[in-house]
Amino acid sequence: MEKNKIKNFLLSVEQVPSLVYLVKWVLICLVLGVIVGGISAFFLISLSWATDYRESHQWIIWFLPIGGFIIGLSYHLYGSSVVKGNNLLLEEFHTPKKIIPFRMAPLVLFGTVITHLFGGSAGREGTAVQIGGAVADRFTKILKLSKRDRKIILIAGISAGFASVFGTPLAGGIFALEVLVLGRLRLDAIIPSFIAAVFSDYFCEIWGVSHTHYKISEVAEMTPVNLLWCLLAGIIFGLVAMLFSKSTHFWGHLFGKFFKYPPLRPVVGGVILAIIIYLMGTTKYIGLGIPTIVDAFNVDLNSYDFFLKLLFTSFTLGAGFKGGEVTPLFFIGATLGNALIWFIPLPMGLLAGMGFVAVFAGATNTPIACTVMGIELFGIESGVFIALACSTAYLFSGHSGVYSAQIIGSPKNNVFFREKGLHLSEIKNRRSKK
Repeated sequence: MEKNKIKNFLLSVEQVPSLVYLVKWVLICLVLGVIVGGISAFFLISLSWATDYRESHQWIIWFLPIGGFIIGLSYHLYGSSVVKGNNLLLEEFHTPKKIIPFRMAPLVLFGTVITHLFGGSAGREGTAVQIGGAVADRFTKILKLSKRDRKIILIAGISAGFASVFGTPLAGGIFALEVLVLGRLRLDAIIPSFIAAVFSDYFCEIWGVSHTHYKISEVAEMTPVNLLWCLLAGIIFGLVAMLFSKSTHFWGHLFGKFFKYPPLRPVVGGVILAIIIYLMGTTKYIGLGIPTIVDAFNVDLNSYDFFLKLLFTSFTLGAGFKGGEVTPLFFIGATLGNALIWFIPLPMGLLAGMGFVAVFAGATNTPIACTVMGIELFGIESGVFIALACSTAYLFSGHSGVYSAQIIGSPKNNVFFREKGLHLSEIKNRRSKK
């Protein structure tokens, strides 16, 4: 009788199942963090090697078409089921069909390193997120997780990949909750998302991997006038984010239309890129572009740097090369902010920092994650400016984005657009039919 009373009491206390839930996900995310953090460390080290080798042996850029063919053929033969990349993760979250093939991880890792080695312009976030998602979905099969738990583990995988590759566990945790549905946060997975982010970031750094540090040396006072300048900058950042998203989809559609054989697309794209890079005589706009991003905070740059990086990256990804969009978006945003100093009277470093995260926010529709990332990277002093720039860019980028599988949970405004539950790709298709 006494045992039944104790049992009934424990069942009636909500904190008991909460404790069981917490312990369960701590253990799962610990293992997930060890694996994803380790792979991310290997990926970042490989990427650093590829970048250093390319810069010291620039003749290798002429082999970009061959690198493109290797990537294209690899996906054509072995990766047709995972070629959608990040969009596949989003699709499996919303409409589960089958476990994400683990081959996604090695294919995207290999493809991204090859892209950077031979001179393509791409990032690393997409790679890390796909690795995290592919690894995480192994747990679904091994642990025989329920449909609800599978969604949570996918979020944890996305969080782990993002956090470990950028060294931003808070932003990583929020990004995974925010990116799945436009205008909604999946708070039912908040604990696993943050735990996975912290663990993966920790175990990535254990391998001696360091992340780039950025600094905003001067922050303006938030006055009504500066508020208006901040909003104007946010509008510009949002419009450029929309331009990037549409450009990437445009090039992808164009290559798909004229080259039906997928491995041929990056070959043609590689030839064009190699010739352009040779004629320009600079490697400034290929790879990650970290040195230029750092310079954007305190050195006067060319006013057209952001636009050339936008063209190089959207063309590279549209042609079928592999990699993420986020670091190029950092480049585009930071150099755009640097250029705005000519007519917006805010400190250069502050404008660069605002653009760094705001263009990313507009292109991925994740203003909260980007605001937190800005605070993690630049400090709380610039937090108000960062938040306003990210939220304004999010609004003015419209219902577009680099992830066409995002579902609209809450429209950005109720005047121009009111429908919910549509994918971003469906909006584009509807508009093209009108």
